[in-house]
Amino acid sequence: MSSSPLLLAGVEAGGTKFVCAVGTGPNDLRAEARIPTTTPEQTLDEVAAFLRQAQATHGPIAALGIACFGPVELDPESARYGHILATPKAGWSDTDVAGVLGRALGVPVAFDTDVNGAALGEGRWGAGVGFDPFVYLTVGTGIGGGAVVDGRPLHGMGHPEMGHLPVPRDRARDPFPGCCPYHRDCLEGLASGTAIAARWGRAAQDLVDRDEVWDLEAEYLGAALASIVWTLSPRRLIVGGGVAEVPGLLDRVRTQLRLRLGGYLRHPTLAGDLGSFVVPPALGARAGVLGALAMADDALGAGKGRLPR
Repeated sequence: MSSSPLLLAGVEAGGTKFVCAVGTGPNDLRAEARIPTTTPEQTLDEVAAFLRQAQATHGPIAALGIACFGPVELDPESARYGHILATPKAGWSDTDVAGVLGRALGVPVAFDTDVNGAALGEGRWGAGVGFDPFVYLTVGTGIGGGAVVDGRPLHGMGHPEMGHLPVPRDRARDPFPGCCPYHRDCLEGLASGTAIAARWGRAAQDLVDRDEVWDLEAEYLGAALASIVWTLSPRRLIVGGGVAEVPGLLDRVRTQLRLRLGGYLRHPTLAGDLGSFVVPPALGARAGVLGALAMADDALGAGKGRLPR
């Protein structure tokens, strides 16, 4: 991080919980909290109270980074910057997360997706260090991905939606129609934790000994990662999330990715078993909130944090 000793605040805003931290980096966290995600009003009030208390106890906070579930508005020129857009999370559509929390502290706010936050955390302190560009894919209840290029998350019209990539499938082998409410059988609709539970009738953690479950899962993830390799040419793929933690799954995914690449790309990164190319996150569950701290630090250093309206 920067040489400034100023304190920073980070919030990983998730559909289940908000993870909050105040400090300067992974080895200097002065205060931490986990707050259940309930209604927007209650949740944001509790987060704001934590941040104000941390500021009263530990001193002025210079900037706030928020890594938020989405979809979200990331255009700083938009009046809806910092808002959650139309989301399946009941009651949270059009919630002004950045505005509410930024006004509570009166500091500049950096705002991005939860997976981009995790990617930035891994890029600053974890498995992305020394690899640029790289991609972070999270496979859990849903699926999302973030690409870091030249040290910054890739944005365009909005943010990448890698969880909605189409993937090839054998309908005779897998007649499950998919569970994405928008596309049915996109990657998230076929390979998320939600899809696994709907297809097999049991949660992923209860299926760890079923080879047919994880062979199919690896095929879908391997196909998606191949598409990402072809389009973004990352130097590393980091795959996290609860589903990705199933023992042996990443080995199966590496095998499927190699099959999909078909030997076309000749590069030392792709030699061997891909064990140093497709890797788990080094920061584990802390990646998101640490990434939010990194966002705050970057925005402060570049003068790009936006004051809440």
